[in-house]
Amino acid sequence: MELKDARLLLSPRFGVDEVNIHPHPEGLSGEKHEGVESRGETLKLFRKNENVDQASSEEGRSVNSSQSAWLVSLTIHLAFLVLISLISTQAVRHLPALVLTAPPSNDPQVEELNPQEFYFDPTPQETIGASALGGPIEELPGAFETPDIPTISSIEMQPYEFGNIQLREFTEMATGPTNNLSHSVKGVAGAGVTGAEGAIDRITHEILLSLEERKTLVVWFFDRSGSLSSQRDVVQQRFNRVYEELGTIESSDNESFSKHDDKPLLTSVVAFGEQVDFPFKTPSDDLDQIRSAVEQIQQDESGIEVVFSAIQLAVGRYKKYRERDPDTREPKRNVMFVVFSDEAGDDQDQLDKTVNLCRRVAIPVYVVGVPAPFGRKETVMKWVDPNPKYDQTPQWGRVDQGPESLAPERIKIHFAKSREDSVPMDSGFGPFALTRLCFETGGIYFTVHPNRTTTRNVSRRQTAAYSAHIKKFFDEQTMRRYRPEYVSAKEYQRRLRASASRTALVQAAQQSWLSPLGEPRLRFLVNNEAAFSNALTEAQKSAARIEPSIRAVYETLKRGEKDRDQERTPRWQAGYDLAMGRVLATKVRAESYNAMLAKAKRGMKFKDPKNNTWELVPSSEITVGSQLKNEAEKAQEYLTRVTSDHAGTPWSTLADTELKEPMGWSWKESFTPTNPPRNRVAANNNPQPAPADEQRQMLKRPPPKRKLPKL
Repeated sequence: MELKDARLLLSPRFGVDEVNIHPHPEGLSGEKHEGVESRGETLKLFRKNENVDQASSEEGRSVNSSQSAWLVSLTIHLAFLVLISLISTQAVRHLPALVLTAPPSNDPQVEELNPQEFYFDPTPQETIGASALGGPIEELPGAFETPDIPTISSIEMQPYEFGNIQLREFTEMATGPTNNLSHSVKGVAGAGVTGAEGAIDRITHEILLSLEERKTLVVWFFDRSGSLSSQRDVVQQRFNRVYEELGTIESSDNESFSKHDDKPLLTSVVAFGEQVDFPFKTPSDDLDQIRSAVEQIQQDESGIEVVFSAIQLAVGRYKKYRERDPDTREPKRNVMFVVFSDEAGDDQDQLDKTVNLCRRVAIPVYVVGVPAPFGRKETVMKWVDPNPKYDQTPQWGRVDQGPESLAPERIKIHFAKSREDSVPMDSGFGPFALTRLCFETGGIYFTVHPNRTTTRNVSRRQTAAYSAHIKKFFDEQTMRRYRPEYVSAKEYQRRLRASASRTALVQAAQQSWLSPLGEPRLRFLVNNEAAFSNALTEAQKSAARIEPSIRAVYETLKRGEKDRDQERTPRWQAGYDLAMGRVLATKVRAESYNAMLAKAKRGMKFKDPKNNTWELVPSSEITVGSQLKNEAEKAQEYLTRVTSDHAGTPWSTLADTELKEPMGWSWKESFTPTNPPRNRVAANNNPQPAPADEQRQMLKRPPPKRKLPKL
């Protein structure tokens, strides 16, 4: 059928009721008034009006031919477009899929996410952490907007082995160029170094990175306490070298300096103790003035350090340098705070306010500090008089350098010879408040200790002067998985309430810190049976006072057992298992001790008639009840899980120490002399004659000894 015939038959003048087309290679042949039929192809037309005459039909053809042609063309083009779209869709659906697979990790899932970038919201936030910018994406405030990430179609590929790739854990690093109001990074919680020199070298690098972006102001904070007096000289020497290196770089036309036209690097100094001092009225680029300000810092004898108050005052003074230039809409300068301190700070109640202020104006805080002792607030520092005219004998003073977590997460409990406090250990992180400040503002906390080593233990004699005695250190890479919860107190409590095991651990730790246990009596001299029985009764009274405290801690921990299997964070897993294992072990020791005293009151006979002393000694065998034996096995199960699942950590070290200490008791008999030998007296009851040359025999008078200052 020709094209014009098709237009005729589809003309609206005929009012087509039905068209049936059957394809045929030969087209259409012959016409009929009622329709058209041919072999293999049939076209049926039914008219609405049978009385239309032929003349009118011919006239209609000529009038509407142009309209029919336009309609047919439109129909054909639309059909062609639909056909093309169907072909394209089908092709996309049949694209091969890219499947990227990786072996499942054996590490437990860590609860909180650590995004590399976060948004500095100029609106003050009430909380920090998951309720603000430290938690999962869905919990971030409305000001935080995540960019749309395009979806990449998956393509299926045939696996082909051509090499091995080793994936190492990513190390979070703060970098200078991200120091602006809209972009920053989470800081590093604990970068371990053996000396302040390494930390200052890294800070020098951070200054250069900041200068690559824009002009920079660096504010150096110095602790004025006595515990940092001698180290200030070492820091100052390295401090001078920093500016010598930066000056050399400037003179060599380094791009970081040359891109800025006027005073690219300004410096200010802040000294803090009980009071806060600002030697400069305005920041300076005069190196001699900077050196003079550091040299003139005076020691504060109060032993109080208001480090957070000092940072708040500095933010108020220097925040104008973070204001935006009206022309470029960029901040005038980057501002960096660098703090030197060896304590946790005496105004930690100002932490949240300090974090909010620094985040609001995008000022990263770097702290060159000390490692926090594992699960403890205080540590013992070795002090030697810095003046050689005085006695150089080491003295030991207590300093607040911990703990590493917001609340105590480690129980403090022991019984008899089981003394877990005998091994002061590094937590792998700094004191909580200062470390969180660095972490939340995009800075770095450097844990500085001259004796840092993971290959051996460190004795008190080997501990460097003006350093805390830490007997054992741990690998930094291993400890990264056990980072504390760096969030506000409100957010911390919310996370505790979400887990019964976490709540139980923190509550049990607080109970154990408030209820120290006494030392039980283990030796009993038998002068007569009545005295021996009275001694046993008094020992039982002491045990009876101890047992309720231990049982209360155990009952608190037991309430969290139901949620223990749902815990996926390594730090909380290790903390709960260690606490439950140690408390159960202590409970077994205390109750079996009491049972052994009751057994002795029923009567015991010496195998050797000469012996007169009974002594309770630790034993791996429990003979005073099946219930205590079952609890001992349960304690061993918890402790063994800690050593196997958390090797190379403080929790594993304490669990191993606990496992080596038996939980039962046995009686051992021995002989104690009751009549000590008399003191020997010189012949004829006369004193020894004085030496012929008494002056020569006299020892040199020791130098005077000064009292240990408040550290």
